[in-house]
Amino acid sequence: MIVRQFISWVRTASAGERAEATRSLARAWLISDLSEDDRAAAEGALLMMLDDPSPLVRKAMADVFARSGEAPAAIVQALALDQPSVAVSILEHSPLLIDADLVDIVATGDCETQCAIARRISLPASVGAAIAEVGSAAAALELIENPYAELAPFSWDRIVERHGHLAAIRESMLLLDDLPAATRAALVAKLSETLAQFVVARNWLSADRAGRLASEARDRSALNIAARSRGDDMRGLVSHLRETGQLSAGLILRALLSANLELFEAALAELSELPLARVSSLLHDRGSASLEALLRRAGLPESTFAAFRVALEVCHEIGFADSAGTAARLRRRMVERVLTQCETDGNATEQLLILLRRFATESAREEARLFCEELAAEAALARQHHELIAA
Repeated sequence: MIVRQFISWVRTASAGERAEATRSLARAWLISDLSEDDRAAAEGALLMMLDDPSPLVRKAMADVFARSGEAPAAIVQALALDQPSVAVSILEHSPLLIDADLVDIVATGDCETQCAIARRISLPASVGAAIAEVGSAAAALELIENPYAELAPFSWDRIVERHGHLAAIRESMLLLDDLPAATRAALVAKLSETLAQFVVARNWLSADRAGRLASEARDRSALNIAARSRGDDMRGLVSHLRETGQLSAGLILRALLSANLELFEAALAELSELPLARVSSLLHDRGSASLEALLRRAGLPESTFAAFRVALEVCHEIGFADSAGTAARLRRRMVERVLTQCETDGNATEQLLILLRRFATESAREEARLFCEELAAEAALARQHHELIAA
């Protein structure tokens, strides 16, 4: 009887009145103890209201049914496909939408609906992959900032590929502690590329100069990332560097001159396609023949063999890096020893000598910076001590 009166009344009521009445009927369907007949009649009336010309009415239903697992499935499906102002609450919260529904809506929906889906709690990897593949930058940002979303490594890489040039995307991703090392390296490469293009467009640097600086910045960043990577994360990083053409002799030599044996071994294992344990055994053999055979199998230039040999000898003398900070910095003593050896070696190419001289300059500046920071810290500590005594 009540439903009949509702159907008769809504024909002449205003949009706001219809919305409030529809909201009340939807709540009654969910929480009231209706008979089977009344429940069926109420559901029929609600289905009819899906055709109401005012979005206020349909939004009222969506707000009531959005979080309920008991809502009428047909109504929820229809509301999910409605205009964004109506659909967003259903898309963000409804437990009745299956993964296939969400993937389809991501593919066909606009930015607002994609963002709503990206905010869902316990978002499965398949839906995250759809957003990474076709979603807008805003949806990708929502996905990155959703702590409940599952994302496969290839989805992270796809976001970087499609949106890594945007500062907001990069900043949000780089704040994540569990971001794969390979993805972090890809983000840094995007940033380097963007900055290089910017300075060239401004005529601040030539294209060649900007490209070289960007390449050096990528190599330093790769060392920083590698210094904090272990196991599968390290192997993933090295594979990424190889695939993108960054696993060069220069980068591998930088790793060794930073005493980062883990990256050095992982890089040679990747290039030589030998097991990591076998590579480690050969490097600890202390024999130059084993090292040269390994470097040759890895495809590194023969002109660099002497540099690698001397660097490895110095590493064995002074020890390898024991912290993330030291594993990311060139060791000045090592660089100077290798440079001296190569300058007297007739097989060293001019290109290698230029690279080593750059390493020498960089390591000297880094050592000076650290020295000055230590002096400043000691001075501050002495000042605090003096003030405490004076007080």
